[in-house]
Amino acid sequence: MEIKTFGVIGSGLMGAGIAQVASMSGLRVIMNDIKEEFVERGIANITNILSKSVDRGKMTPDQKDAIIGRIQPSISLKDMASADFVVEAASENEHVKFGIFRELDGVCAPEVILASNTSSIPIGRIAGSTKRSDRVIGMHFMNPVPVMQLVEIIRGIATSDETFRTTRDLAVMFKKTPALAGDYPGFLANRILMPMINEAVFSLYHGVGTREDIDTVMRLGMNHPMGPLALADLIGLDTCLAIMETLYAGFSDSKYRPCPLLRRYVEAGWLGRKSGRGFYEYK
Repeated sequence: MEIKTFGVIGSGLMGAGIAQVASMSGLRVIMNDIKEEFVERGIANITNILSKSVDRGKMTPDQKDAIIGRIQPSISLKDMASADFVVEAASENEHVKFGIFRELDGVCAPEVILASNTSSIPIGRIAGSTKRSDRVIGMHFMNPVPVMQLVEIIRGIATSDETFRTTRDLAVMFKKTPALAGDYPGFLANRILMPMINEAVFSLYHGVGTREDIDTVMRLGMNHPMGPLALADLIGLDTCLAIMETLYAGFSDSKYRPCPLLRRYVEAGWLGRKSGRGFYEYK
């Protein structure tokens, strides 16, 4: 099936990034969110990123305008009736995602593939909320989407070969490198990454080191580009907590128990960069 129109549910950091790379690949994009102001903010973020590319001489003003011009704002999921492929990038909450997929299943044509950018929720569970399990797949982009090269592709137990091939080919079209992961909580990326971040939070909680020392050890000792606490702030502490809770519930293994300090920060509204305060303070 030829993909000409690409739907994105969610216009936050991830959704806007996905919409940007899809439009840069020449696709018409429908970017949807629950409020017009959210969609406008997403388009403004894309415009800001592309303007910086123009300033650096990496693209022309006409190319920037063409990319923005291919993105159609939407606040109704019914607009996805004209999409050939849809990626959901809503909050990491399975009840929210199940509701979106149930509605998309009724709106989109039967042949349309419904993908989720979920970072931890098993695809089989999401597919179960639709009547097209063979055409549901995980397409997990990394943050920030325009920069990071990886797309983690997750096949549910019923995902067809055709659905997988189409999704893999789209990732390549977006100039990303696809990697296949099994349909288990956290998949590959977050099954490995999040316990490391959680252990860094435990180290802070137990007073093993300061936030700066913990991050310095991982940056300079393990050659990580960012320390785990700074990375958690970038990802969003609420997202980190949601992923750890999915891992803990999915495996019933105490090694995935979220650190109490992580939960306390989220309950206090200290979510990281997006709230201005996490493990670090941001202006």
